[in-house]
Amino acid sequence: MSKYHAIKITTPDGTFDSKREYARWCELKMLQKAREITDLRRQVSFTLIPSQKYDGGTERPVVYIADFQYYDKYGKLVVEDAKGVRTKEYVIKRKLMLQCFGIHVQEV
Repeated sequence: MSKYHAIKITTPDGTFDSKREYARWCELKMLQKAREITDLRRQVSFTLIPSQKYDGGTERPVVYIADFQYYDKYGKLVVEDAKGVRTKEYVIKRKLMLQCFGIHVQEV
C-alpha cells in the first residue's frame, strides 16, 4: 500500500497503481473495442525538461508519465491521469504539460 492508501493490482494487462487506474483502463479498452477511441496506450512518458550538464555533473530530466493516452473519435489526442491525490509535484507537471506540449491532462 502506498502512502496515499492505493493498492497495486496485477492483472493479465499488467500492474496498475490503483483500483481506480485499473477500472479506467477497463473502460478505455471497451471504448477502443467500440471504436470510440484509438491507439490506447498506458504509461506514456513525456520529457518536460531534458537532462542538463553543469560543472561537475548532470541534472536528471524531469519526466511526466501519463496513465493513459489515446485519440478520441475526432482524432484529438487525449492524455489522462487516474488521480486520487493531487500532489504538488503532479500539479507542476500537469502545468508543464500544457506549457511544453499544449496538452491539458484530464483527471479521472
